Amino acid sequence: MTLRPWYGAVALSVVFFLLPVALTACGNSAKPDFLSTEITGANLGKDFKLVDHTGRIRTLADFKGKAVVLFFGYTHCPDACPATMGNIAAALKKLGAEAQRVQVLFVTVDPERDTPELLAQYLSGFDPTILGLSGSVQEIRDLAGEFKVFYQKQAGDTPEHHTVDHSLGTFIYDTAGTLRLYLSNDKDGDVFAHDIAELLKTSG
Repeated sequence: MTLRPWYGAVALSVVFFLLPVALTACGNSAKPDFLSTEITGANLGKDFKLVDHTGRIRTLADFKGKAVVLFFGYTHCPDACPATMGNIAAALKKLGAEAQRVQVLFVTVDPERDTPELLAQYLSGFDPTILGLSGSVQEIRDLAGEFKVFYQKQAGDTPEHHTVDHSLGTFIYDTAGTLRLYLSNDKDGDVFAHDIAELLKTSG
């Protein structure tokens, strides 16, 4: 994958949506000590309605009570996507039993090629609990736009061998379904684990 310089800049534009907030979660008034970018109150994606790789329609409400980790990528991505998914999988292992309170979602930006079978095979290599989400080309483009995620197909030697340039970053919701964090692609598994643990701790 060749990442255009402006993709990174656009991805980081979510910072401009930051709003000052005072956090109070389930009676815990201590402000979480996040290592990533807090985007509580940002005018970004509030929900989704896509089909997971088992054929079930999913919305954010399905995962109430869990922290939701949302990443946009594709299974043929040669480097950035597997690196991020590897970091997320490492974080789940580090969280131990608390990982049961986390749901990771992989939204494909290559829905024409990423079949349910391919998503299942790809994601099981990282962690069997990760769900792949897909939809029509327009549904994916609309949802990506709500998160300010940009992507563009690049022609390959044949139509089946294209690549997809896309902005990188991971979005995390708290257990109440509020979008709280943005993690850039330079964050490792320790940062993911730390910030997810902070969300779970302050969510009760």
